[in-house]
Amino acid sequence: MTPELVTLYKTKVIPQLQSELGLKNIHQVPKLEKIVINCSVGKEADRKQAVEDAVKDMTLIAGQKPIITMSKKAIANFKLREGEAIGIKVTLRGTRMYDFMLRLLFTAIPRVRDFRGVNPRAFDGRGNYTLGISDQSIFPEIELDKVKRSLGFDITFVTSTDNDDHARAMLRALGMPFVRTKAQLQKAAEEKQAA
Repeated sequence: MTPELVTLYKTKVIPQLQSELGLKNIHQVPKLEKIVINCSVGKEADRKQAVEDAVKDMTLIAGQKPIITMSKKAIANFKLREGEAIGIKVTLRGTRMYDFMLRLLFTAIPRVRDFRGVNPRAFDGRGNYTLGISDQSIFPEIELDKVKRSLGFDITFVTSTDNDDHARAMLRALGMPFVRTKAQLQKAAEEKQAA
């Protein structure tokens, strides 16, 4: 079964972006290639147990088991040895990627307290957007009674374009709730009055 976001992308987003960005070829329209979720538990005192808890929570959130990342070198001040588990990461593609994005945009992010939108300037200059989540409890899959420690992680949306403006337009069309600037709010109000 095709995810809802794929249907939305093919039927509405591609034609909209092609006209909005002035692209001649349909293959120039930016698309989402993968979503990478990265979590570090390096500062925890009981690092081994923290990594196991993070793997359980991330498996529930992403729907796919993450890989454990290891430290590359020993740092005495941080009580860190080479080859010790310090975090986890999971890469989502295809159906799982679109299912995760749908749950993130329409279920998890609206549950953040005092939410006013995500930062529209968190692009890396190559068309990739990174969103920081400070607590895993915004996802409905996580049972609050079983949460032992707060888990923050980064979600990176990797797109097929090198242009940040094109990637921003694509993510906005898919439903990413970017914070609007005063100029954008004023323009929207003027359009509403004109209609």
